[in-house]
Amino acid sequence: MVKVEIVEEKDNSGSPYASSSSSRTSSSVSLSSVESEASVDETLFDRIAALKDIVPPTTRHNISTRIANTASVVKRGSKLIGNIIWILTTSTLLIGLPLALIVEDEAKVEAQEKEMLEQQQGAQQMMAPSLYPQPGSESGQPKALVPPGF
Repeated sequence: MVKVEIVEEKDNSGSPYASSSSSRTSSSVSLSSVESEASVDETLFDRIAALKDIVPPTTRHNISTRIANTASVVKRGSKLIGNIIWILTTSTLLIGLPLALIVEDEAKVEAQEKEMLEQQQGAQQMMAPSLYPQPGSESGQPKALVPPGF
């Protein structure tokens, strides 16, 4: 806060507004000392609170009403956004997650069926006689046993 001191002037020259040059410099010196002392002791909140007296009451009321309305709109908007996010999250968990698990299980079953079919086809190819005869063998006559080196 600012200290206010009543300074009595020694010069009574008839005009209350007349002042000598020495009193002007002494008052400016005293004002600078008051400013430096006030800036040390005073916080920003104190300075803003002191501005309350400068702003007229109707303007203060308008400002506070606008701030209250803005806060109300922000509160309602954030509550609405929160509800929408909650609905989307729970819907995803209740519908999307089981659906994703079922689709994954179906893909596994299809992969297993495909693998079993390929195994069956491979076994049938190994059991079936060869369509291409090996060179040097005749299909009708069995070959005699030949010892090595002959």
